[in-house]
Amino acid sequence: MPLQSSVRASKKPLRLDDEVRFLRSWIEKPLHMGAVMPSGRLLARTMAQYVDPESEGPVVELGPGTGAITNALIEHGVDQKRLVLVEYNPGFCALLRERYPQAKVVQGDAYRLRDTLWDVMESPASAVVSGLPLVTKPMLTRLKLVRDAFLALAPGAPFVQFTYSVAPPIPKSLPGVSTEASERIWMNLPPARVWVYRKG
Repeated sequence: MPLQSSVRASKKPLRLDDEVRFLRSWIEKPLHMGAVMPSGRLLARTMAQYVDPESEGPVVELGPGTGAITNALIEHGVDQKRLVLVEYNPGFCALLRERYPQAKVVQGDAYRLRDTLWDVMESPASAVVSGLPLVTKPMLTRLKLVRDAFLALAPGAPFVQFTYSVAPPIPKSLPGVSTEASERIWMNLPPARVWVYRKG
């Protein structure tokens, strides 16, 4: 019975207070937030589907906020104990520790990923899932983040990023990197697309 109740709990819709937290944080620091509101359920599920729940190694989430994508990863079958949640906002970190007590919550700067993860990772990650506002950053900052993510990833493991922009957040022509994209998710507000990058 405890398993059933935990499954029911994980399927609860986002709370209104999550939206208030996001909006308050966005007003205070708009360029640090990937969105004004938490990711919609369809967008979160689309991102989670690119993660193999049977793979080994941790799953790193960058900028989890209040946990919309985190919850989708768990519903997709990723064991909470495998999650490494990298969040800059201390208030969101406290919330994530409360909601996902078995996950490893790291308060740190995802744009300095090597420094943030250097003593956290015991094995290569099987996925990096990002809710960061990449398109608000200069291209060199974006490319550095992806390079650092690939250093943390097992060969061929995905770097998953969503964007509201029509253009990809990272160029599709990076040497040695394969790229794929989801269909545009019109049901999300605003509409979004998921981009997936893999290095062989």
